[in-house]
Amino acid sequence: MHGIRIDGRGGQGAVLASKMLAQAFYRQGFWVQAFPAFGMERRGAPVSAYVRVDEKPILRRGRIETAQTVIALDPALLEMIEVTHGLAEGGLLLLNHTEKPQDVGLAGSFRMATLDATKLALAHRLGSSSSPIVNTVVLGAFAKLDPDLELQNVLGAIEQYTPAKVEANVEAARQAFDAVVKG
Repeated sequence: MHGIRIDGRGGQGAVLASKMLAQAFYRQGFWVQAFPAFGMERRGAPVSAYVRVDEKPILRRGRIETAQTVIALDPALLEMIEVTHGLAEGGLLLLNHTEKPQDVGLAGSFRMATLDATKLALAHRLGSSSSPIVNTVVLGAFAKLDPDLELQNVLGAIEQYTPAKVEANVEAARQAFDAVVKG
């Protein structure tokens, strides 16, 4: 079973990203779960959403304690929470950041990739300049990093779940697929 945690801040679309990612894996024949974990947080507070993926029915419930992948939607999270907490040894951290993975300053027994998702979101007018929406952008990058995930299924899930600017979201995800930098 593959556990994925998406960390974001309230209002950035982490929960919607988890639904889209689960749908993309489902389109490929996997069994999936997607669920949020938050309480009374307000807009801007850290939130997490989770995705489980397996080749057989998933009977386990509850929070994912050890994730094979962590996707961080906002570089400000590095100052707010420990984004690598619960990341499995040898796991993958995908971080929305302007720096290359080796320049971010995070160390540990995990792989890291970065993508300036904010820049792509702004270029495609996703959200506002003060609050860009990067959830679909990072999913395009993740498709490049996960060998079990095909970009066409991510794009199909984005088309299915995106409430506005569908073409811009799809194109931003497509560009992110090519722009992600592996560490």
